[in-house]
Order: sequence, then C-alpha cells, then structure tokens
Amino acid sequence: MDGSTDFWGTLASDIQSGITVTGQRITGTLKKLTSGSLVDVWGEGYFIGLIFSHFSEGLTYADVRVGMTPTEGSGLVHLDPDCMAVFKVTDKNVQKVTVEQTGEDGKRTDFYDVSGLTLVEE
Repeated sequence: MDGSTDFWGTLASDIQSGITVTGQRITGTLKKLTSGSLVDVWGEGYFIGLIFSHFSEGLTYADVRVGMTPTEGSGLVHLDPDCMAVFKVTDKNVQKVTVEQTGEDGKRTDFYDVSGLTLVEE
C-alpha cells in the first residue's frame, strides 16, 4: 500500500514499511507509535495496517471479520466497506492476523503469521 494511506488519522508510512503478505506469512517493519489517535485509544506500541482484497468466491467485505488473535480487546470485527483495518501487535510471536469468512458453505478461518515482522523504535 501507499505510505499516504490514512489509518484513522495515522499515515501508513508512520506505522510501517515494506509490509508483504506471502502465503500465510506477513513480513515488514513496524514503527513504534507514541502519540496520535491510535495511541489515544489503544496505548503506545506497534500497529499494522492492512487492506483486504481476496475473499472466497461470492463473498464481499460484509461476510468477513478480521482481528488479531489473541486479541487486545476488540476480538474479531466486521470488515468496513473500505476493506482496511489496523491492529495493535503486542506479541508478534504469539499473535496472528485472523480472517474469518462466512458464506453459504459455512465458515472459513485463515491465520497469518506475523512473527517475521521487525519492530523498531524511531
């Protein structure tokens, strides 16, 4: 995604760089946030912003819930129409980005490993 993508008042370039999704693995660099709207709600730390674009055949954003598991509070939430989400990463070795799709054929849950992320303080 473009560094100018706005995640609820915080530019993507302020929270991350080089984010890549390969199979079920997410890599790249997260920058520690110490101020701003995300920090006001969730506290200081590392955040990852993602845009979701690949859904099972026949499903739309309305059929998808996303989140980090284990969660820091909100659990899985329905994906917004812009298909963007930002999550707080508190333990990259334990947490997973979770995508749950529900359709006529039932529920499918995918987990994305974030242990390969690099965390930096700037």
